Amino acid sequence: MSAPLLTVEHLRATVGGQQVVEDITFEVPATGVTAVLGRNGVGKSSTLKGIVGLYDRTGTVTFDGERIDHEPTHRIIQRGIAYVPEDREVFSMLTVEENLTLAARQDQPRWEFIHQLFPELKQRAQQRAGTLSGGQQQMVSLGRALINDNRLLLVDEPTKGLAPKIVHEVAAVLDEAARTVPILLVEQNLQVINRLAHRVVVIDSGRVVHTGDARELLDDTARVQQLLGVHGEATK
Repeated sequence: MSAPLLTVEHLRATVGGQQVVEDITFEVPATGVTAVLGRNGVGKSSTLKGIVGLYDRTGTVTFDGERIDHEPTHRIIQRGIAYVPEDREVFSMLTVEENLTLAARQDQPRWEFIHQLFPELKQRAQQRAGTLSGGQQQMVSLGRALINDNRLLLVDEPTKGLAPKIVHEVAAVLDEAARTVPILLVEQNLQVINRLAHRVVVIDSGRVVHTGDARELLDDTARVQQLLGVHGEATK
């Protein structure tokens, strides 16, 4: 078995002096989608922010054999780790094209790939991002990550608040992206997890309480109810 691309060991994170991640340990393989699951407020998003240095953190984070837990966020991003935030956080007064251009880190951004994934973004290139729908803003947020040749994507709640049709479109984009880059995905929609995830990491009260094969967990309705407080039928 190949070495994991990302290893998180005893990660703790604080915001304004308040501890939001207690003790997180897990690994992310170099292929496929690893989903982070858990009830609301257990520390899933905070874990991603701790990994990329947006929150003060202690513990060990190793990426491709090198520790990154003492590096600032911009250095971590430059290593090829892209972060897609939970609330999209587009620059509302800038155009779609300007949002994407700001995110490009390489000499030849993947414009053709972005326009293939999101034809609507090409059509709306000169429209201010703040005037877009929630689904369109999510496309911009994902596009900002995918415009670069990244080595790992950290994607936080990409389908939150979106209509079912847009949820399906976002899942299709992530499915396509996962063919070439591993993804660490925080997601509540178990249908999306069922479609995309290979492995799962379940967090409760700031700690990892389960890791394993995604299909194995989702097929165990009693275990899903115990760990997530939802019925396994939600995956159907």
